[in-house]
Amino acid sequence: MTLSTTAPTRRRLHRAWFVAAVAFVAILGAAGFRATPGILITPLREEFGWSAGTISLAVSVNLVLYGLTAPFAAALMDRFGMRRVVSLALLLIAAGSGLTVLMTASWQLLLFWGVLVGLGTGSMALVFAATVVDRWFVRHRGLVTGVLTAAGATGQLIFLPVLAQLAEGPGWRFASLTVAAAALAVVPFVWWLLRDRPADVGTTALGEEPGAVRTAPPGKVNAAVRAVTVLAAAARTRPFWLLAGGFAICGASTNGLVGTHFIPAAHDHGMAEPVAAGLLAVIGIFDIAGTIASGWLSDRIDPKVLLGVYYALRGLSLMVLPSLFAATTEPSMLIFIVFYGLDWVATVPPTVALCRRIYGADGAVVFGWVFGSHQVGAAFAAVAAGLTRDHLGAYDLAWYGAGALCLLAAGMSVAIVHSRER
Repeated sequence: MTLSTTAPTRRRLHRAWFVAAVAFVAILGAAGFRATPGILITPLREEFGWSAGTISLAVSVNLVLYGLTAPFAAALMDRFGMRRVVSLALLLIAAGSGLTVLMTASWQLLLFWGVLVGLGTGSMALVFAATVVDRWFVRHRGLVTGVLTAAGATGQLIFLPVLAQLAEGPGWRFASLTVAAAALAVVPFVWWLLRDRPADVGTTALGEEPGAVRTAPPGKVNAAVRAVTVLAAAARTRPFWLLAGGFAICGASTNGLVGTHFIPAAHDHGMAEPVAAGLLAVIGIFDIAGTIASGWLSDRIDPKVLLGVYYALRGLSLMVLPSLFAATTEPSMLIFIVFYGLDWVATVPPTVALCRRIYGADGAVVFGWVFGSHQVGAAFAAVAAGLTRDHLGAYDLAWYGAGALCLLAAGMSVAIVHSRER
């Protein structure tokens, strides 16, 4: 008898997982600035005497550009590659955040904080995640979308307590420089390790049959032309407006309102800013779990049903929030933080899934435009809540209004028809 001495072949980890890991780190690095606005409102108001409305305007510019840059960034990634676009985006974030330490007038806040960082963050973030998933994954798309979306929450979790302590101790300038350093530190990882398509390294997307032909836009197409052309086609369909409208409300109730104004609102009730920042960081902890779970569910449950449930629960929770603020962290506030954290960006995986399912190869660019509406809604809420605080002396009306809009978004979501016929 002859015994075989051949060792069993080890199964190598697919290259797609390494690309996803690099994307996670890049989104994590960019998340530092996303965590900054709520922390800096009070220090800037105290040092320069600027009103909450003036500072919120800079936040608004940032949020609008963050959103409106996204569809063009998706097309630019098709034209020039993810590696180049994301590396440049991180450099813009570092420049904008670093230059804020030199400002002496509010227009400089609009330029550095609003324009430069808005363009940088808008060139990656969620549209970057959608592009990575679309190119590198056929299997586990919902799960990976959830994990990459959670990278932003992880960044919030890491940066918020640190930035709050820096803003209260050495000062807000140290917080801004920390964000700039974090963005710069990620650039080498993106440039050396990220690859644009599986074919670049002689493989296929995870779960894709060898030799499968994937539909891709022509490489020579002008990115701006393609982004606008895709918008024109999608705008003629009803699902686009339902997705965009719901996601605008999503942005208003998260980045625009809670992300920007939760810390100053808690401070109005006597809570120390580091404590309030810590509560937002806890939202980040549960957001990771909620978003990954949402991605897993999006592979198994009708995405429009998930969206309807998420928006309805968020709306009800926001209507309760005004009664929970206090100088100390009460159990009822902790319950809200946990619940709201699970729902924070759980809406992203089902929205990406619907865009891909309805619009096919154009799904990433369509999601870019839908995400643009998210940031327009966030910008409107950031300014509206700031003006509400300036004129009424409290944020209560902003919380109630956002809650009502979330209930409207729930109805819009379940009305989406996602057959290819549209």
